[in-house]
Amino acid sequence: MAYKISDACTNCGACDSECPTEAISEKNGKRAIDAGTCVDCGVCVSTCPVDAISGE
Repeated sequence: MAYKISDACTNCGACDSECPTEAISEKNGKRAIDAGTCVDCGVCVSTCPVDAISGE
């Protein structure tokens, strides 16, 4: 199951460069995770400064 980014995201982009599969991109002023590309590694969760990413 891919990770999800909540509305708490401030669009800082910290997670982008840490994602090993480049599954995170900006869409409509917010970050989004491509479920087909995400490998559930969890690096983005530990990188997010506002805890906006979860594995729900």
